[in-house]
Amino acid sequence: MDRHDLYELCVQSPPDAVRLLREAHGGEPRVLGEDFCGTAAVARAWVSSVPGGRAVGVDHDPEVLARAAALAPPGLTLIRGDVRTATDPADPAHRCDVLFVGNFSIGELHDRPALVAYLRRCRERLTPGGVAVIDTYGGETAFRTGTLGRLRIGPRGEIVRSIWEQREADPLTARVVNALHFRIEEDGEITQELFDAFVYRWRLWSA
Repeated sequence: MDRHDLYELCVQSPPDAVRLLREAHGGEPRVLGEDFCGTAAVARAWVSSVPGGRAVGVDHDPEVLARAAALAPPGLTLIRGDVRTATDPADPAHRCDVLFVGNFSIGELHDRPALVAYLRRCRERLTPGGVAVIDTYGGETAFRTGTLGRLRIGPRGEIVRSIWEQREADPLTARVVNALHFRIEEDGEITQELFDAFVYRWRLWSA
């Protein structure tokens, strides 16, 4: 498995995300916008499970978009670019009932003008009654450094260990550096290890 396979296995649960997003809307949403979409796992699950569902995924990384395109079901549109400018709110194809930013990706925006510009774009893209769902983290432990490990079972029965590390954290600037590492064990042996598979430099946004 490559780092994207491991990420989807250990970090994401697209069917659960789709259920949460539909409940957050409270109606019968049909179109999902997934910004900072990465491999568009949630958008793919949305199109595959929501009757008449359609999705638009936006990301700036050509590597993950190429992967998403190879797996994309009909009804998923992928756009490469900056989430603040890559879509056109006047284009009905870019408007959505639910706009989703998962896995703390809002932290990629590091200053208030950028955040405000993005939130304004979110509002413009939403259909009447639409909702934006943005995933972040906070609280008294938000700037505590350390690691958190989890176990998952891979497709061949292998043990996959993911380690989430908050490496640096500064409450004065609200900046953090986080990393995600993976280790695969089969028959009691380590067969694959990915250190710093993903490294993130985020600004944490409080309420």
